[in-house]
Formats: sequence, structure tokens, C-alpha cells
Amino acid sequence: MFKNYLKIAWRNLLKNKVFTLANVIGLTLAFAVAILLSMTALFELSYDQFHTNKDSIYQLALSNQTPKGTRTSTASPVPLAPSLKSEVPGIKQITRAVSEDALVTYQEKELVLDAHYVDPAFFEMFSYPIVLGNGNHPFSDKRSVAITERTSQLLFGDTSAIGKTIYLLLGKEERPFTISSILKDLPTNSSVDFQIAIPFENHSEYSENLTVWDSNFHEVYIELDKSVSADQFEKNTWEFTNMHYRESIENLVRDGARPDANNQYKQFHLLPYTDVHFVSYASGAIQVQRTFPYIILGISFLIIFIACANFINMNIALSEKRLKEIGMRKTLGAIKGQLFFQFWTESLLIFTAALFLGLVLGNLLIDPFKVLFNTEATMANLTKPSILLGFFVAMFLIVFIAGGYPAMLLSKMNTLRALKGKWEMGKNGVRNVLIVVQFVIAIILISGTLVLQGQLQFMRDKDLGYNKEQVISIPLNGKKDSYRVIDLLREELQNNPNILEVTGADNNLGRGRDGSLSTSKWGFDYKQRGVTTNILTVDHDYLKTLDIELLSGRTFSPEFKADSLSLIINQAMVKELNETDPISTKIMMDDSISYTVIGVIKDFNFQKITKEIEPLTLFMNRDWDLYYAYVKVAPGSLSKSFEFLKTAWEKIEPNAEFQGSFLDENIDRTYRREKMMATIITSGSILGIVLSCIGLFAISLLVVAQRTKEIGVRKVVGATVSSITLLLTKDFLKLVGVAFIIATPIAWYALNQWLQGYAFHISLSVWFFIGAGLLAAAIAFITVGGKTLKAASVNPVESLRTE
Repeated sequence: MFKNYLKIAWRNLLKNKVFTLANVIGLTLAFAVAILLSMTALFELSYDQFHTNKDSIYQLALSNQTPKGTRTSTASPVPLAPSLKSEVPGIKQITRAVSEDALVTYQEKELVLDAHYVDPAFFEMFSYPIVLGNGNHPFSDKRSVAITERTSQLLFGDTSAIGKTIYLLLGKEERPFTISSILKDLPTNSSVDFQIAIPFENHSEYSENLTVWDSNFHEVYIELDKSVSADQFEKNTWEFTNMHYRESIENLVRDGARPDANNQYKQFHLLPYTDVHFVSYASGAIQVQRTFPYIILGISFLIIFIACANFINMNIALSEKRLKEIGMRKTLGAIKGQLFFQFWTESLLIFTAALFLGLVLGNLLIDPFKVLFNTEATMANLTKPSILLGFFVAMFLIVFIAGGYPAMLLSKMNTLRALKGKWEMGKNGVRNVLIVVQFVIAIILISGTLVLQGQLQFMRDKDLGYNKEQVISIPLNGKKDSYRVIDLLREELQNNPNILEVTGADNNLGRGRDGSLSTSKWGFDYKQRGVTTNILTVDHDYLKTLDIELLSGRTFSPEFKADSLSLIINQAMVKELNETDPISTKIMMDDSISYTVIGVIKDFNFQKITKEIEPLTLFMNRDWDLYYAYVKVAPGSLSKSFEFLKTAWEKIEPNAEFQGSFLDENIDRTYRREKMMATIITSGSILGIVLSCIGLFAISLLVVAQRTKEIGVRKVVGATVSSITLLLTKDFLKLVGVAFIIATPIAWYALNQWLQGYAFHISLSVWFFIGAGLLAAAIAFITVGGKTLKAASVNPVESLRTE
């Protein structure tokens, strides 16, 4: 019996080749893209899930109730972790951790490695397996380090690394360390990425801050006892916080801050470690946002829905050609169940073939997909038993619903009406609803594409307040003193007319090739109230090199020896100080040294464009290191100047990798997530339109076939080709119009909410949505109109013969 069903199904599929091909192509594309998108989304959602104790590990965050609202930070002081462990119950393990670059030397090799300074408990809490070494204790003593397998290969090749001595540049001092352990290479879905682990006590700021509670530079992770909940622990820290931060709390009260719901001015919070990858502090409070992977999953679902809606529409439309077959089979004794199974078998064959082809196509496209979307996701992200089970359940439901609905309609047909060829399902209500929903999805995706691309272009073109096209930033990753390197660069480059300026700073603008993106903050009292500012240490010519506008006063200059005690502040800092004319204002910082404001600069975007411009203070103190050189080049020869600069660098730091990049490249790298989202939504909207058009085209073939005689009669009585074309297409255009009315408010609300996450963004113009609607209508008209125009142009004699 089943074999007979398969034969009949195969014959029917071959008989209607156009519709079979349209369904298989549409479903194959949908399955392939949905598999790749789901792979990416599940990879994003899998971050940090590999840790055995993940459910009991938390990151420590401290919220501060300031006069301007809640401000939350994960940066902690050195004495916090040991004090918490000894004074607050419920902690099983606690570790400090800070990520920085470390210059490692072995014989003639010099490498800048991603270093992670941690306490020994770090490896007892987190699951980073040790390949060679002592179990969960990779540090044999304070002067030992652990490296990953890949790092071992870079430094030592195939030679065993255990027991080898390497040298680390810590601050300005080079110290020997022994390799005591080899770690398995870290998974790509780890929030922490390091190549070498170093005992925390070796950090350059450790010794001088052993008892200092207001120098925050590292993170703290806690593993709780099973008997203690996160809420309990947070309450247990209230007394601890009020005691150790008493002076800071008094200052907050003095400045007019209001306590939180628990009547606390400062409160520790525990953030589950599996949420760390998704957390945002943009609003001042902890916000866990998994929006990005869920959007990807949502788009994959919508693509599948469009393809399935096409399938249902085409099968219902095609079924009108099979009414007499259904009536005859019922007359010969076929029951509803047999008919349902026959028609469902045909659907099953199409879905099985499309799923197989989709898997093949997805595997063929995986490499270009990973490059295009800049993801480390692999098909292995889909091979977990729970995911595979969910996948097969989802596929069964899709086949059952999308294939079963048309089969159910056909099997319920009245025998007499079927024999007469009369369709009794109303005026294509289901078909029209599905077409409307398809175009609602398409218009939302097109609107999203237009707005996302507009916002990206806005961010690229926005005047950030400094010259990003002509300035190259270079990480100072060699052994030489940073100021010495900048002086040598000036000497080496001074005779090249294309090199205009050279300077340095301790922070980069944008995300450089070294992956860095950071800022530093100081808080101090000014006129009996607390003031917070971002700080930036610079060399002279910083403003000139970056074309930052000086509004008043003067800039730093080597001619003024006292500039080590001078400050330049931005407009936001002037407002923070509440001074109308800050020039010559004396400011006593927390290091009890008095500084003088010598200049005010125009606000510029030294952080991501998602944030408002915050107070910024520039220092020039040669006791504080610089970490980046900036070189301004002439606009006419950017590539030649870049190569010349690279050659000069290799002379000055022959063993250090040149990682220079133009600032506009750095800025572009900070928008990686937005670019990926824009690419995915653009691809989704294109595929959604393509799938919708496949369905429309196939349905238009049937509509034209059903109305061939009508077309002939209308032409005989004088109808023009254009009027007939419009007549046959207007019903579809009406559906697009309904879709536009439904989609526009949904798209506007979602996109408006998204844009609110940017301090600087485009205006949400109505033309974005009108453009999306017109584009959808034009594509629908071209898809349907092409076939109807051809039908309307046929000689009416031929049309009237098609009885």
C-alpha cells in the first residue's frame, strides 16, 4: 500500500514539474539559510556553557546610587576579594582576574600574548582543562605560568614547554617565569580569551594597591556554596559594603544621591556567569540582552514560514486541477484517511528532498557564510542531542502542518462537487491571508534593512570630532620605553613630507588590530562634591595630530616643563565642574596633587557612538606609560605613507609585530555587531522577497490558466493589454497594500526601540517604510505582471480554444 502511495505521489510530482521545482527550490533555500542562521544563533547562546560549575559561578558588580542615577561597575580593588572571602559567609571559591597584553620573550622570539592575571582558585572554578601539569593547580608558585597548546607551539614548536623559562615585561621590568602547565586551547565560545595565565600577584598594580580601596582595575568571580542563593549573598554583603565604603557612601549622601529600593547607596550584585557575554551597563544598571541571537533565530523562523506558506498556497491552488481525481477515488471507495495519507505523502517527499538538499547546500555555504558574518559557529553547534531532538520535532511539525493542511482540505472534499470540478473553499481566504503575512514579514525585513544600513552609514560618516581618515594608531607592543619609541618615530619620519605629525596616548580610539577597546576613569572631590571623569594620558601634539579643536587656553607643549601638572578638559568636563571659565582652575586629584586647567577642547566621541560624550581630562605626565602611537599622514598618499611607517617601525622595534591601522578602520571594527545584524537582516529580506516571489509566480501561473478564456473574451470586446494586465495583478497588489498597513507600525515600533540604544542616531523617517512598501509592491508587480502581460498579449482566438 505504502509503495503504491509513493508511486502515485512521484507521478503527480513529475506531472506538475513547475510547481514541484518551485516548492523544492524555495524550501531548499529556506532550510539551508535557516540551518546556517540557527547555527550562528545557537553558537552565540552557547557562550560559557561548557563550564561544569557554571550554575554556581557569578561575576561581582557594584552599583552606586549617584545624583545622576545608578552607575554599575565590575572593576574592583585588590583587597576586596580576600576581605569578602573572610568576612561574608557563603563563598566557596573567589578569584580576581584582569586581561591585558603581555610581552613574552623566549631566546630570540618576542610575542605579544593575551594574558589573564588570576588567582589559583580560577582554575578550580572554571573548566579550562590542563593537558600537561598538575590537575587543577597550574601554578606551582608565584613565578610560574600556564600557556595554551597553540601558544606552546608558537614559542617552542614541538619541543616540550614544561620547565622552560620565559621572560615577561611587567610594567618596565622584565622578569623570568617558568612554564608549569599547558592548557587545552580555549573554546571559541568562551567570554574569556587568553594565551597565557599569570598569578595575579605579579600584576604591575598589585603591590602598590594591596590596601587601597579606591583603585579599581580588575574583575572578581565568585563560586557560591550550594546552600547559599545569590539573593541571600547580596543581602549578606550590605553590612560589609557599608563598612568598607563608608566614606564613599557619605560623599554620595552629601552630593544628594538617593538610596535604592533596599535603602542602600552601594550594593553588590551577582551576575550569573552564563549572562556575562550578554550584559550591558549602558543604562547604568545591569541589563542582560540576548536580543541578537534571538533576532537571528526569529529571522530563520520567518524564512521557514514564508517557504511553508508558499507550499500551502501552491498546493491549495494546484488542488483545483485534481478535483475530478478526488471525486473518482472517493466514488471507488477511498476514505478520508487514505486520501489524506496520499496527499501528505507527496508533501513528505518534497520536504524530505528539500531538507536533504538544504543540508548539502548549508554545508557547501558554511565557509563563505562564516567569512561574511564573521562568526566562529560550526555545524557542531547543532549536533547536541537536545538540539537534534528539537530539530526533528520542529521538522515533523512543519511537515505535518504545512503538508497536512492542504491534504486535509482535499480529503474532506464532497464527492459530487469534486466530480463536477467545483472548489468549495470560499474565495481563496487562506491563500490571501498567507500572502499578506508573507509580505508583512518581507516589508518588516526590508524596513529593517533600510534603517540599519542608514544607521551604519550615519555612524561611518558622522563627524566624531577628530580626524579619523588620515591618522594611523599603532600599539606600542615592544620592549622599548613608550616615549622613547615615539621620539624615535619622530626622528625616523621627519624627513618624509607625507608624515605630518606624531604623538601618543595611553588609550586607542576605536578597536585596533590588537583588539583593545578601553577607557579609564577617576573620581575626586571638587568644591565639596564628587566629580567623575574619564582620563587620557597623552604626549604633546595630540590635539594637533588628531585635529581636535581647542576652544580656549593652550595645548600641551615641550616648552612648558610644568605641563606634567596641567590638564586639558572637554566641554562635558566643564559642565561637570560647573565652571563658566575653567582656565587656570586648580583641581586637587585623589593623589593629593594640585593640577591646573590650561585648555578646553571641543567634545569628541572618544567612546562608542552608542554613548553620550562623557567628561574627559587629558594629562601629560611622562611617569605614566603610553600604549599607542598616532601618526597623521598627508591625504594624497595614504597607502605609501602606511608602508613607509611600517618600515620605520620595523627599524625601531624589529622584534615587535606592526599592528598599525587607520582610525576609520578602528571605528568600523567597533560596529562589528551592527554590521553583522545588518547583513543578516539584509540577507533575510532578500531571501524573503525571493521566496515570496516564487510563490506568487507559481500562483500567477494557475490564475492565468484558470482565466484564459476570460482573457480572450475581454480582448474580443475591446480590452487593452494594459487593462487586462492590471486586472489580473491588482488583486495581488491589494494584498501587498494590506501587508504594508499591517507591517509599518510593527516595523516602526521595533526599529524605534532599537535606535534608542544609540546616543547618536538617524531620524526614523516615514520614507524608510514607504520605500519598503513600494519596493515590495514593485517586486510583486514584476513577478505577477510578467506572466499576466504575456497571457494578455496572446491572440484571443487561441485563448478561446482552451475550453
